[in-house]
Amino acid sequence: MLRGVDLEVPAEGVTCVIGPNGAGKSTVLKTISGLLRPREGRILLDGEPIGGLSCKDVLRRGVVQVPQDRSLFPLMTVWENLLMGAYLVTDRGELERRADAVAADFPLLRERRGDRAGALSGGQQKLCEIARALMAEPKAILLDEPSMGLDPRSRHLVFDAIAALSRSGRTILLVEQNARAALEIADRGVVMDGGRVALTGAAAGLLDDPRVAGLYLGGLPDERPAA
Repeated sequence: MLRGVDLEVPAEGVTCVIGPNGAGKSTVLKTISGLLRPREGRILLDGEPIGGLSCKDVLRRGVVQVPQDRSLFPLMTVWENLLMGAYLVTDRGELERRADAVAADFPLLRERRGDRAGALSGGQQKLCEIARALMAEPKAILLDEPSMGLDPRSRHLVFDAIAALSRSGRTILLVEQNARAALEIADRGVVMDGGRVALTGAAAGLLDDPRVAGLYLGGLPDERPAA
């Protein structure tokens, strides 16, 4: 349950939400995207209210979420999965334009376009999910635990892709258990605990904050073994 969450996501760049299990991180994303309805309060996108709208209406207004569980259609090809991200688009030429633009940033999509999505590695599937979300040409991308269940190499692949999207001017709200890696690619950080926002600030500052380091990053930032 969320308790008076006050959260601002600046346009462009990555805002990262960290905190312990049960802190309400994923609930924030689900409420923004319309999967959950807020009992009170407001959710604004560019000053316009979107709180309480259906998922489809939130998507139409420019907010897309990539869930933490794998969400590709495994028996469909990589390219077919990509096109599903723009299912609201009816113009074939526009659909192809968007697919070409997204594929330019994700060469994997062309390399494996005819393969079944289920044959991709976990990291490759997550990249395909993120690319599919971009097909909606969203104003904001919500990423829920994108590194969950991935091996270290795949995690680096995914975090590198998120950092590249940030550099290209995308607006990203990232929820991530791998707090240190997430803060390293983020511009701003939010620490949640007990359904509330406990701390906010520049990501680099939170990385160096002893309170954050001790609770969520596995030790103080300058901690060294005893001589």
